[in-house]
Amino acid sequence: MRFVFLITALFLASLNLRPVITSVSPLLGTIRETLGMSGSMASLLTSLPVLCMGFFAPAAIKLGSRWSIERTIAYCLLLIGAATAARYVVNSSWLMLLTAFLAGIGIAIIGPLLSGFIKENFSNPSAIVGVYSMSLVVGAAFGSGLAVPLQTAFHHSWQASVASWSILAFIALCFWWRPVRKARKPTAPAMTGALPQTEKNDLKLPLTNKRAWLLTCFFGMMAFMFYSLTAWLAPIVEELGYDKQTAGMILTLFTLVQVPVSFLLPMLVSRFQHRVVWLIGCSVMELIGLLMLQLPVSPWLPCIFLGIGAGGLFPMALMLPIDETANTEEASALSAMTQSGGYLFASLGPFCVGFIHDAAGSFPPAIIGLTVVVVVMILLQLKIGNQKFKHVRSREKVSA
Repeated sequence: MRFVFLITALFLASLNLRPVITSVSPLLGTIRETLGMSGSMASLLTSLPVLCMGFFAPAAIKLGSRWSIERTIAYCLLLIGAATAARYVVNSSWLMLLTAFLAGIGIAIIGPLLSGFIKENFSNPSAIVGVYSMSLVVGAAFGSGLAVPLQTAFHHSWQASVASWSILAFIALCFWWRPVRKARKPTAPAMTGALPQTEKNDLKLPLTNKRAWLLTCFFGMMAFMFYSLTAWLAPIVEELGYDKQTAGMILTLFTLVQVPVSFLLPMLVSRFQHRVVWLIGCSVMELIGLLMLQLPVSPWLPCIFLGIGAGGLFPMALMLPIDETANTEEASALSAMTQSGGYLFASLGPFCVGFIHDAAGSFPPAIIGLTVVVVVMILLQLKIGNQKFKHVRSREKVSA
């Protein structure tokens, strides 16, 4: 029963980390027209939360140590829910951007702490990452896929559509209240994962650890590819001569393919090991998809390869910090570092693709650039290898 409760809490918390971002994209034109936003300002509605995920992820370590992992996650869910609900009364561009900023802070802090939560509460944490990553993908797909239908259902109110996703946060809070109550008990260290006060205050990002930087670079390249494809796959398909509806359906397929892959792959890696094979295999899938986009084949086929690659690499990137640390606090610290640096680098992805396209006048040069990123990522994966690094367990390494 406890296992089911914890899995449900994990799934619901993870489900809240993407709809606040993806639910905006399909309604961006309407939002711009209503609030009088420029194109560059409107783009911040999606890029600002990603930047927050980079800048504020390190705060997860301090807050988790001070309030406990569970209580901090509950507070951040409340922040995400309140910021999302506030969109119902939005009447200015700055208020809309403020909701994106506040929700982005909550998302940034929850992400690394969920890694620590998984590390502490499950005997086979690598396999449980599949639930975490699948929930993220499902949340992103629901946010983008239901945005327009919800707008129609709410009498064409985009405010009601984007604000309705706050319900997910408040549902998740019902499940996280119980862990928060347990976290208050000093006799329940297994739930809180708390260190003695003298030690946990010293916990910091492992910035002097070369292995940590290697994992951060991998996370950054993985996320760089994901956000670049998410932003530009549909325009790439349109440039190939397909209409907007077809391009949108192909982008939807790209997302849907990731759902089963992100759920199953961590289980397969946990069972069969040899993670470098799985890492490189997923990257090769992305490589094949990018190469096929430049060949005279239907874009539906490369979309499937790209979806398998992206859907597999994301849970692997989440799994590595959990796999290579000794306890809850180190998992949270290493996850905070990889996600902080990774998301900051990833936020440049859509911009770089757009810049190369504008300079060249077409997408093939940008696709070549993405191909180079994947090749470099494969080299990093060879460096990561199968063997787990000696845990970043010493206080000297963790707190340096």
